[in-house]
Amino acid sequence: MPDQDTPFLALANVSKRYGGVRALANVNFTCRRGSIHAVLGENGAGKSTLIKVIAGVVQPDEGTIALDGRPATFPNPLAANAAGIVCIFQELSLMPDLSVADNIGITTPPRRFGLIDRRAQRRRAEELLARVGCEDINPLAHVRQLPLSRRQMVEIAKALGRNPRLLILDEATSALTAGDVRKVYAILHALRDSGLCLLYISHRMHEIEELADTCSVFRNGQHVDTFPKGARSDQDIVQMMIGREWKNVYPPKPQRSAPPPAALELRNIGWEGRLSGISLQVGRGEIVGLGGLDGQGQRELLLALFGVLRGVEGEVIVNGKRRRIASPAQAKRPDVGIALIPEDRKTEGLMLPMSIADNISVAALGSMTHGLVVDRTLEDKRTAEMVAKLNIKIGQLGDAVATLSGGNQQKVVIAKWLLTGASIVLLNDPTRGIDVGTKQEIYQLLRDLADAGTAVLLYSTDYDELIGCCDRVLIMYDGRVVRELAGADITEANIVASSLNISLERTEAQA
Repeated sequence: MPDQDTPFLALANVSKRYGGVRALANVNFTCRRGSIHAVLGENGAGKSTLIKVIAGVVQPDEGTIALDGRPATFPNPLAANAAGIVCIFQELSLMPDLSVADNIGITTPPRRFGLIDRRAQRRRAEELLARVGCEDINPLAHVRQLPLSRRQMVEIAKALGRNPRLLILDEATSALTAGDVRKVYAILHALRDSGLCLLYISHRMHEIEELADTCSVFRNGQHVDTFPKGARSDQDIVQMMIGREWKNVYPPKPQRSAPPPAALELRNIGWEGRLSGISLQVGRGEIVGLGGLDGQGQRELLLALFGVLRGVEGEVIVNGKRRRIASPAQAKRPDVGIALIPEDRKTEGLMLPMSIADNISVAALGSMTHGLVVDRTLEDKRTAEMVAKLNIKIGQLGDAVATLSGGNQQKVVIAKWLLTGASIVLLNDPTRGIDVGTKQEIYQLLRDLADAGTAVLLYSTDYDELIGCCDRVLIMYDGRVVRELAGADITEANIVASSLNISLERTEAQA
């Protein structure tokens, strides 16, 4: 029987290659029971491959794995699950056309007389949903009916139903509301205190500070360092992650003597009680943020502007002309020029089995077609230019986009819409689950676009992002714009107070 000093999980000299790409290089790594062990690194640093090796998704080319002091091999995920290793991935494993209860119990459903016991399955789902603080989720509802944050909580309930000994969480809170994040924190602390071993992958430094007992940094497939929480500053950690000094996270904002001319103007936009009387302007060369608590209509507003929603009321004025936008095809027309970077890149932004080139060019194919024939030479030229412009790290343009890291996939989504020549760019939480180095590149790209005259409307759940990137921030509450913040007024205190619809004057008086 292993003693208390024996790590629950130990990897020794583990390496993994994908063709000519070294994903892991002679990695030595351990984690212990009763501990939350954070794994940090940029996209492409080796974190995902590390998880896949531990979870039996891929086999290492070299090296050994020990579990509880004994040699272990996991030829497939079922073998890893049987050993008590359970993963919660950022990209959900739920089946949208099945019910919540079916998804939670899909691997080991309760049976009665050889058939699935639906009543027992529902009771089990209710128990697990209550355990994660989500009694409000109907276990009989289809997963596709739930918003992304609720699906993430179902994924966590499903994982806990497998009674893990090692729980791996990959950006598990990236899609959650603030309330659900607090619930997850409490669950993870309780699991740790019960003796569970937890691996936690996140790009959010405040989460690491809140949760982790131990931190490990990976870069370029190598294990750089392991240290107790608090032993390194955020600056030190980020420098280890990116291999260079971290400074000037947000590019400087321009100083304006007068508001820029409006590229996009909305007048009294409403939709099915979720949006009400929204009027706003986004100037040419301006980055305007949408803030507020999650679920206050920000996503619906972006979808309405892109022609996804039906029955939208009010007026949309583009470059001084009223436009009727009834579909995404109309939104991206040259005389409108609106592009939307969606929230979920995997399901809404990319065609994963298709090539990088096809994904980049698909929205702009009309501009590269002569008659019914696509000019492949022009297509290759323009996609290669976008890869270079956005510094997308790829092997070949013909590789499947699914082979890229999350940050590079997000760059492909952005490249796809920039290739349309859009003059108005809408972004829905574009840096969710993206590493700090790629975030810096995206922030610089947004400012470069604005400096070139593009109007940018950015929804973000990250207050620092709104403060650092945006020229103005519009706070939404209950489907309405309730505050506009500009200049020195764009502070975390003002954003939080406005998000709760608290009077700024009262907040200042109390301070």
